[in-house]
Amino acid sequence: MGKSKKQRLNRTPHVPYVKRTKLKGPHTTTQRASQLPFTPTDRILLVGEGDFSFARSLYTHHDCRSLVATCYDSVAALAEKHPQSSEYINDLEEAARQDASVVAIKILYGVDATKLGKSLPAGGGKLVKKGGFDRVMFNFPHVGGLTKDVNRQVRYNQGSPSLIVRFHAHGLIGGTELLVGFFKAATPLLTPAGTIIVTIFEGEPYSLWNIRDLARHVGLQVGQSFKFHAEAYQGYRHARTLGNIEGGRGWKGEDRDARTYVFERKDVEQMQTQQAKRMSSDSDEDD
Repeated sequence: MGKSKKQRLNRTPHVPYVKRTKLKGPHTTTQRASQLPFTPTDRILLVGEGDFSFARSLYTHHDCRSLVATCYDSVAALAEKHPQSSEYINDLEEAARQDASVVAIKILYGVDATKLGKSLPAGGGKLVKKGGFDRVMFNFPHVGGLTKDVNRQVRYNQGSPSLIVRFHAHGLIGGTELLVGFFKAATPLLTPAGTIIVTIFEGEPYSLWNIRDLARHVGLQVGQSFKFHAEAYQGYRHARTLGNIEGGRGWKGEDRDARTYVFERKDVEQMQTQQAKRMSSDSDEDD
């Protein structure tokens, strides 16, 4: 008898990731749960996936059952840059066909993070446009090697040309298309209590992006932030924007310090209050 899909993927039940941390003093250790900004029941949109190893980890090791995973590359470009992606994608597509517990797992190619909700392929089409996502996640956003100039890299990863004047008025560096465009495109796709989750490396040039300020000026605020632990996502490997380096040389993203930011709407409390009032009103009418 052949092995079931669950056996072949070695899927484990969802449990909080626990990192063992040494405390001061002899023979003293403690365990703390790494913060995971989602639950298995969340409807999750993944933006800018590299080789889809992160998406597979969410299904295989964190029991997530409703995933829309997207990448910027076309099918052909992805296969050339990240040949290993075919294995992860096949696993996800097979899970969608055979695992009865899956609500929906979809893979989309050629999706631009700044055009979410637009027509196919760049915006993800109706599947993305209908929204209703509890979490929209973008891990390690970066436009790639457009320039080696640090100042230009900062601008390219901050915002869009149409926002330059506005952001200069607030004392922020103007930008191109990435983070600001992503925030603006992703916000309408959230549920009332939904969050946008962005993980970036720590230190320069990433600290120069002023990600908190960028979010604040498009109506978002940081609900929480915490250190990103790559080891919490078994099987995940950081995929470079420009593709694999021959022979596996070069730095490994999962070995670098990184931080996860969880953004929420500034008006989320007001929206939740209004929703509660509507539900109460509906209940009174039913009575």
